[in-house]
Amino acid sequence: MKRSLAPLLLGLCLASTALAAAYDVRSYGAKGDGMTNDAPAVNAAISAASAAGGGTVDFPAGDYLVGSVRLKSNVSLHLGPGSSLIASSEPGAYDKAEPNSWGDTLHYQDFGHSHFHDGLIWGEGLTNIGITGPGRIYGRGLSRDWGDDKAAQNVGNKALSLKNCRNVLLRDFTIAHGGWFGILATGVDNLVIDGLTIDTNRDGMDIDCCHNVRVSNCSVNSPYDDGICLKSSFGLGQFRSTENVTISDCLVCGYDEGTLIDGTRVRSNRSPTGRIKFGTESNGGFKAVTITNCVFEFCRGLALESVDGAVLEDVTVSNLTMRSIYDAPIFLRLGARMRGPDGTPVGVLRHVVISNVVAEDVRGRQAILIAGIPGHPVEDVLIDNVRMQFAGGGTAEDAGRQMPEQEKDYPEPGKLGATPSWGLYARHAAGLSFHHVVLTAASPEQRGPIGLEDVVGAAFEHVAAARSESGATFSLKSVTGFSSERCLGVADTERAGPVAAERL
Repeated sequence: MKRSLAPLLLGLCLASTALAAAYDVRSYGAKGDGMTNDAPAVNAAISAASAAGGGTVDFPAGDYLVGSVRLKSNVSLHLGPGSSLIASSEPGAYDKAEPNSWGDTLHYQDFGHSHFHDGLIWGEGLTNIGITGPGRIYGRGLSRDWGDDKAAQNVGNKALSLKNCRNVLLRDFTIAHGGWFGILATGVDNLVIDGLTIDTNRDGMDIDCCHNVRVSNCSVNSPYDDGICLKSSFGLGQFRSTENVTISDCLVCGYDEGTLIDGTRVRSNRSPTGRIKFGTESNGGFKAVTITNCVFEFCRGLALESVDGAVLEDVTVSNLTMRSIYDAPIFLRLGARMRGPDGTPVGVLRHVVISNVVAEDVRGRQAILIAGIPGHPVEDVLIDNVRMQFAGGGTAEDAGRQMPEQEKDYPEPGKLGATPSWGLYARHAAGLSFHHVVLTAASPEQRGPIGLEDVVGAAFEHVAAARSESGATFSLKSVTGFSSERCLGVADTERAGPVAAERL
């Protein structure tokens, strides 16, 4: 019986091997020499796998020069060791951007967020797809925005573009020089992004109007734009939130492009971006998001923004380490740019908990910055167990400065200029709690450490901050309901009623 089964088992193994090998791109004519256009062969292999009901398309070691690669349901790409997909710079190598009136005519968002078929690798309306490594996607020929020379030649502008897809796995590969977006995922549900290295010239990954997302173990270097960015644009022609998202165990940074991959980590004399951010596109909202165990290095700080009518709520952030941070290390911004359908009300930013954060060498004369707009406060924010070292050097002119509202402008903290206080500045807010916070300045400061303006309800407990030359820790202006308990150098204080102006 064993002898009779052996040929059958051998036959099954051979058949299985042949089936797996059937979707090797070289079997469909790919050369992998870095010069031949391998896109027809790659797309033929994907079509064959799809026609068979699904499978994995394999890329053995080699350099595969391609234009548009069109994903299909139930098909995964496996980029094997030593393999690279290289974006062609040839005009006509890419599918044209499909029409989208929400961006093209109404300008609810820019060109990049409005189009998906012009990606190097793209898919729309697909289920059960994936890309796995350890190979590389190199966007050598991609444009970085609609206005550059490459875009005028109708080449691709993003490394990976997904729209209205479900059950997506992206794991263990590298994206180098990814164009406008390394990854643009819009309306993608059940998305796992794990173990990626992205070293790029614009955004690392944009997760837009997506539900049930897990981003983990990723390293993203994006000196000129954001690293990991959650958005909720109107690119799908409807209000759709980004919700049920976990971002964990990631590094974001802003070294010179390419120097994360090669290990040199070069720091230019400039202000890099590279952060984790919610926004700027913020129509549909952000709900139920957790960020934990992440490192920010040589980049801007954490930014949570709602400026186009989004409800941003129920967010927890914990266990962050920040080093060499530019501008506000934490930026919570509710604005009224209102780029979206007429009649959309101003959004909401509320129910945020940020805990266990260590920040060193915070540069740029900006404090932790919490900013709503008159009549629309940022609400219910708890900051707990935080230690931050600021560069210091603020002047008396900075201390007396009235920051502009700029509620209709692009919500970048640097555009607001120096904050009147060096450790924390909150304006148009309600229900703020700060527990076990330590703030230090590396050089002398003429600003006070903590400033509150138009705030209703602010509680400080176990807060330690170096005093300014004026001797005050807290500067209160139009504040109702203030308390401090066990704060270094400040007597326990409670102000139940309104305070027009007071220094403590």
